[in-house]
Amino acid sequence: MVIKPRVRGFICVTTHPVGCDAAVKQQIEYIQSKPKITNGPKKVLVLGASTGYGLAARITAAFGSDAATLGVFFERPGTETKPGTAGWYNTAAFHKYAEQAGLYAKSVNGDAFSDEVKAKVIELIKQDLGQVDQVVYSLAAPRRKHPRTGEVISSTLKPIGAPITLRGLDTDKEVITETTIEPATPEEIAGTVAVMGGEDWQMWIDALLEAGVLAEGATTTAFTYVGEEITQAIYWNGSIGAAKKDLDEKVVGLRQKLAPIGGDARVSVLKAVVTQASSAIPTMPLYLSLLFKVMKAKGTHEGCIEQLDTLYDILYGGKDAGTATERLRHDLVTDGGRKVELIDDAGRLRADYKEMAPEVQGEVVALWPQVTNENLYQISDLAGYKADFLRLFGFGVEGVDYDADVATDVKIPNLVEMA
Repeated sequence: MVIKPRVRGFICVTTHPVGCDAAVKQQIEYIQSKPKITNGPKKVLVLGASTGYGLAARITAAFGSDAATLGVFFERPGTETKPGTAGWYNTAAFHKYAEQAGLYAKSVNGDAFSDEVKAKVIELIKQDLGQVDQVVYSLAAPRRKHPRTGEVISSTLKPIGAPITLRGLDTDKEVITETTIEPATPEEIAGTVAVMGGEDWQMWIDALLEAGVLAEGATTTAFTYVGEEITQAIYWNGSIGAAKKDLDEKVVGLRQKLAPIGGDARVSVLKAVVTQASSAIPTMPLYLSLLFKVMKAKGTHEGCIEQLDTLYDILYGGKDAGTATERLRHDLVTDGGRKVELIDDAGRLRADYKEMAPEVQGEVVALWPQVTNENLYQISDLAGYKADFLRLFGFGVEGVDYDADVATDVKIPNLVEMA
């Protein structure tokens, strides 16, 4: 069939398998253009491996460090008459290119929050890899069925304490908006922490440790976003922020649990990029459009794959010997002469230092009140934002013929189906 994008709000209800394949190939080629990762991981488990930062982590480990990768996700396949999810097609492409490169790649499609998927993953590690030396936690979901109680818990996107009115952007109508959001109830905050906080990450590491499938010196990282003045009211200081702060609390215990095997656990702060999740957050589309404008002008703009290349350099580009913690680079000096602490006071890894540069944030804050419906395309990079959004679903990728018939029933080799 011939597939065109059909966008409804922050969702594109169609996907393009050939476009997804081409976008994955471009990310792989970016990593292949870089030097190999010094002391990089060789056997990697990626939880949430099919889109965004999780996919970029899998690509970086595999093609930057020649790592065998095991991915976990929850995606829907296509049929002969209906496209599947972008994550399905991304994974099919990743498996194809990994096989061409002679790299081990296997995936599990199922509910990563469940004990059944954890047990299957452990079984596969024992069977195929023996142990893994890195676990990347990049799960993002609107709800979670708790494996102990069976309760289905939902997350929410609300402020804490008082209502807030946010400036935003309706990307369909291309107009500036104002939205007032009521504060989250204590129950909603607790639910968001249960879905998006650190409990499931902790359960995964506990299960892997107990099964003996974490190698000596194994590292684990979970991804977060902190942001600055414009985004913090709805994000860091809201219900999602409560969940992200729970990651900061849980990681301390994980670090202690991994210490006996010379391992390490870190929360990694990554820059704001266009994802399905970020598109749904009021303020973020407008913030991202302004941020892209400023960072592109400075030559510092990064997408998912560039960020993961930066993160892996922080994780594995330090000292040649010692424990995982000792290998971390603690600071660097930017081209502008600014010293950047790559481990902040909370122990997080800060790959977002280009976004958080004072001159970048200063320009975004200055532009924020100047944006109107009339000057939107001049002051912001709305065009770049919309292009990145469509690329999530395989559209607008260079070299793809979008008028050609494409097959939507794409198989993933080496897939364990538990969905």
